[in-house]
Amino acid sequence: MLEIALVGTGGMMPLKNRHLSSMICRYKTATILFDCGEATQISLQKIGWGFKAIDVICFTHFHADHITGLPGLIHAINHSGRTETLTIVGPVGIQKVSESLLIVAKGLSFSIEYVELSDGDIFTIDDKISIKSLPLDHRVTCLAYSLETTRQGKFDIERANSLNIPIRFYANLQRGEIVEYNGQTYDPSTVLGPLRHGFKIVFCTDTRPIHEIVLFAKNADLFIAEGIYADDEKLDKAKEYKHMLFSEAANLAKEANVKEMWLTHYSPSLSNPEDFIDIARNIFENSHTGYDGMTKVLNYEK
Repeated sequence: MLEIALVGTGGMMPLKNRHLSSMICRYKTATILFDCGEATQISLQKIGWGFKAIDVICFTHFHADHITGLPGLIHAINHSGRTETLTIVGPVGIQKVSESLLIVAKGLSFSIEYVELSDGDIFTIDDKISIKSLPLDHRVTCLAYSLETTRQGKFDIERANSLNIPIRFYANLQRGEIVEYNGQTYDPSTVLGPLRHGFKIVFCTDTRPIHEIVLFAKNADLFIAEGIYADDEKLDKAKEYKHMLFSEAANLAKEANVKEMWLTHYSPSLSNPEDFIDIARNIFENSHTGYDGMTKVLNYEK
């Protein structure tokens, strides 16, 4: 299964009941955070997922509402007793920007590795998770991310029987473990079919709608997209500051044939985004207004 939670859904500045745009995912042993605006650690505490387990932080871009929470979060992680290396991923320049922010966070109990992405680079985690990037149309360099997993091939019971493999070893082979029995070595590949489609989550915020997003988000299980303004009358403002409207995000979701869309990154002036959800649903029915602490668990289809 894959777990997703919206840590914050605000844009520009935090509000009393809405922190800045951020999302966190857990898959098997990996925990990945996307963006980290100010006070992200407070939102994480409310969700209850903790700081210590975060393995990777992916930044979309270097605007303050997406990155200035990094020093506070790193400080909190440090006090959690973490010793394992933390990886920070982002556009070219992420190391310079992060180290400038972290000048106030000295004496860490863990090291930080940096990965700079450009032109659609891919970052992988333990061969279980593939994080792909897409350059967007914003006022500064900005990336969308897709988190994709693969599902192990189907176990071939008939093949296992023909090889006289005892049933007690089936679970080992399904976990990808090599089994030795009666002088024979059984590799999982002999009883597992080809890899199957896993999960696909797309996090896309701070951009104008571009066709590349449709291709990038194609058939995603969940498309998390910014909807900074609900009303189409705000189109000129959205164009000026390179953001998206509810209707524009919904059109992308429809064209990409995603299963579900969550809107996020609302303008401070949009106090009740849920009141305008029909603007998106009239275009893409399975649209939802995200909120701080919103969670979902994805399970494999049988």
